[in-house]
Amino acid sequence: MSETKIEKRAGGALITGATGLIGGLLLPGLKDRFAWVRSLSRSGSGGGPGVEARTWDGIDPGATALDGVDTIVHLAGEPIFGGVPSRARLERVRSSRIDSTRCLVQRIAERAPAERPKTLVCASAVGIYADGGDAPLDESTPAGDGFLSQVCRDWEAEADAAAKEGVRVAKIRIGVVLSRSGGALALMSTPFSLGVGGRLGDGRQFFPWIHADDLVRVIERAIDEPIEGAINAVAPESARNEDLTRALGKVLRRPTVLPVPAFAIRLALGDVASELLDSKRVVPKRLEEMGFEFRYPTLAGALEAELG
Repeated sequence: MSETKIEKRAGGALITGATGLIGGLLLPGLKDRFAWVRSLSRSGSGGGPGVEARTWDGIDPGATALDGVDTIVHLAGEPIFGGVPSRARLERVRSSRIDSTRCLVQRIAERAPAERPKTLVCASAVGIYADGGDAPLDESTPAGDGFLSQVCRDWEAEADAAAKEGVRVAKIRIGVVLSRSGGALALMSTPFSLGVGGRLGDGRQFFPWIHADDLVRVIERAIDEPIEGAINAVAPESARNEDLTRALGKVLRRPTVLPVPAFAIRLALGDVASELLDSKRVVPKRLEEMGFEFRYPTLAGALEAELG
């Protein structure tokens, strides 16, 4: 389906996580679609001109944050790979997603039906799936039992509660986002550029990914169209970790001969090591059924665009 000019709505958009990679890229599209945009961040900054930036604690948006809001885009969450995976940090990963979503829905329920937002687009992650080996994992695949699978499952359950309040809910199960502006690609490309990159474990595990521009367009489709439920936001090309290793090495013109043993990854990352070692051949079944046209359908093309 080709994208058409969107008529600006009279109401506003509320976005959490606007200071993050995807939030920052999404803001121009929100400004085009809504009369105004309100952002929530711990610092109270972010968004730039035309955005009403408010401070929040990362959990409760406050009683007036939803005033006049037509659509909520909830992207906030503690980074999964942002430090030592201590028990306290893993609890922040969980709370920043589940408790914040619960509070947003509670704030929706407090309002009169006519004053409630019409749409909630909530981030989720492909971490909801268990290791599937070489089997394709679509939106109907059951959730796994690991730490991040449980986080994603409970996170989505809190978002689904908004449907009981008459709100349309779309849950975007995001793969590893590729962007030169930050996120996973910046972390991955640094050791490769220094010539010390290599596959993780045996490298045979599937690596679900999506280019940042395509992810923004997926979220915009979820805002614009009457889409409900889970959507796998991943590229159509299935790639293994060893494919990523070779492609990164080729684009950066660096050797890729230093693999990281699986035991070392588990020792360093504990409960979140499975996100790097499990094989998740996630497929964008619903996006393909919708006729979504990826601008970056191949890993080589996405990496060349960002790092070439």
